[in-house]
Amino acid sequence: MKPVSRRPEKWISGIGLALAGLLQGGFTLTVNASSEAEFTEKILPAMQAAGMQPTGDAYEGARTLAAWFGFSLIIVLALCVVGLFIASRRPERRSTGWWFAGAGLICLVGTQLVLYPVAFFFFLAAALFAVRSTQQGSTS
Repeated sequence: MKPVSRRPEKWISGIGLALAGLLQGGFTLTVNASSEAEFTEKILPAMQAAGMQPTGDAYEGARTLAAWFGFSLIIVLALCVVGLFIASRRPERRSTGWWFAGAGLICLVGTQLVLYPVAFFFFLAAALFAVRSTQQGSTS
């Protein structure tokens, strides 16, 4: 029998990867590309309007958070690339889902639970690797 395609798993993880890149990477680039004056003038009022009241040096705190987001994004990218590579080469392996589960955990921890909807895509892809049958058609 021909092994089943892992197209849904790859698409779902690709959507999660794109959203993580957009949100984590976007925050990282925005904060790291701004000067302290630009941060105080534009980003800090937006943060306060969203209900966040930073204490202490808000600029350094935001830069630290942006660095953490960027570092965790690199790890998420690496885990997803390995998972997508294995899913393309050996689609019958169910253990490939662990790579996507790891990406989801890193996404949760790296964003301090802020991007839990994005992590859901990685967990969904991992669950599909565990649940979906690896063979097409009936066994009879």
